[in-house]
Amino acid sequence: MRQHLPRAGAVPRVDRRARARDWSEIQERMLVPLYEAVYERLDVGPATRLLGIGCGSGLALLMAASRGAAVAGVDTCDDRLALARERLLPDDAHARAGTRVVHGSPADAGRPGAPAYTVVTAFEPIGCLTGDAEGLGELLAEAVPLAARGAAVVLSGWGPPERCATASVLRVAGELAERPPGAGGWRPTDRDDLERVAERAGLRPDGSGRVACPFGYADADSAVRGLKSTGLFDPAIAATDRQQVDKELAEALHPYQRPDGTVWMPNVFRYLVARVP
Repeated sequence: MRQHLPRAGAVPRVDRRARARDWSEIQERMLVPLYEAVYERLDVGPATRLLGIGCGSGLALLMAASRGAAVAGVDTCDDRLALARERLLPDDAHARAGTRVVHGSPADAGRPGAPAYTVVTAFEPIGCLTGDAEGLGELLAEAVPLAARGAAVVLSGWGPPERCATASVLRVAGELAERPPGAGGWRPTDRDDLERVAERAGLRPDGSGRVACPFGYADADSAVRGLKSTGLFDPAIAATDRQQVDKELAEALHPYQRPDGTVWMPNVFRYLVARVP
């Protein structure tokens, strides 16, 4: 669910600093139940060395660090990484030993002589954009060599569309984005997405789970800002314009708006635990 960009065609101009703030303040917390479920299942704690792929503004890393784990995160969005550093590295006196926030790809998180990672997380859910599974596979190819034998690699994805109210809202992106094939627009979730990625990465599946992650917003405006902060609507914005997308998105959210103005959309996300052979 983190920021996605179309792989081809025009990329809309956005205020990336404001978008990062919207992600951090509105949208990122929606996946907290997923983070908690995974950390509990894997007993993340002081013995854990965790690498977060696509760490964004660092909430999942902060939660792991609060359990005693040594954490490192990588991402390519400077504005989100700045927020992650504010959370995880406020100053030298309070930074936990070993905490790293790196701009780049997983290979950039490796250091000569450093202990191998025991947990690798890819919490950005796949199963929404054309090509997202392939993109995750490329990141895993760099991350797996940094992990210890038997290390857990966690992949996550959207649940079945019939269990995700937000799927009906995301379809707006697909309907508005008049794109060539492979441009990165919305696609229906496939139940075997995670297993295919793990297989291509040479990982051994070791269990999976489903977690309820409802999306709740204070009002419709917050919902529009939060959903747009994911980047999933960028192809639609590029194909039409921002005002059109805002209008269509607000209309799609209407069935989920409560009498008090809040917006509530039940969703289920799935995660797969795989092991490094």
